[in-house]
Amino acid sequence: MRAIRNPGRVVGLWYLSLVLFGPLTLLYIPNKLFVHNDAAATAANIAAHQLLFKTGMLADLVGSIVLLFLVFAFYRLFKDVDHELAVWLVITGGVMPAVLQLVNFVNDAGALMVAQGPRFLSVFDKAQQDALVLLFVQLREHQITAAEILWGVWLFPMGALTYKSGFLPRWIGVWLIINGVAYVALCVARVMVPAYADGLFLYFQPALFGELVIMLWLVIKGAGQTPPLGAPALPARR
Repeated sequence: MRAIRNPGRVVGLWYLSLVLFGPLTLLYIPNKLFVHNDAAATAANIAAHQLLFKTGMLADLVGSIVLLFLVFAFYRLFKDVDHELAVWLVITGGVMPAVLQLVNFVNDAGALMVAQGPRFLSVFDKAQQDALVLLFVQLREHQITAAEILWGVWLFPMGALTYKSGFLPRWIGVWLIINGVAYVALCVARVMVPAYADGLFLYFQPALFGELVIMLWLVIKGAGQTPPLGAPALPARR
């Protein structure tokens, strides 16, 4: 029980639960259902696999709530290290991405609604309806690009807090900041030079493991009780 109450391990467990949603909504469902620049195939896939698509929508809703629990657990862990940085971590890593994720639910709902072919959309022919489905899917992808910059920015306060904490390895803090720079660069690439973004993603893979490292460290070891960097040492008990 004491291990579970360790604030660092609590953060790690919330982080682990959040990571479980990512492969489903960011990799599996897009790879299975979305066909690049093929509106008819994408609409047909969504209509044929509605349960899977709805599962992804539900995962986004649950994931946004888990994300809020995660950042507040981080706040509890780091608030005595640097309160201002801890607040920035909550805003950039929890509140703003959660709002984007909830808004993206509407894009998914729009794609699903049109793919189902409701009667009130009969004013559009089938090709036009398929085009609307692909439009919602592409808006979904642009939302993920918008979220990606926040995935990077929140790692700056997290890296600084980890470095300053004294109860987590400083090298992890450096890695997290590098991880954040990589995400920001990927976001810029997806906007400015999208043809090179996938190649850049593969090139940045080593940097992107920073989050995985801190998650595993916190799940396995938790956080010690060493005072933050620069804090006065506690007097020894007699």
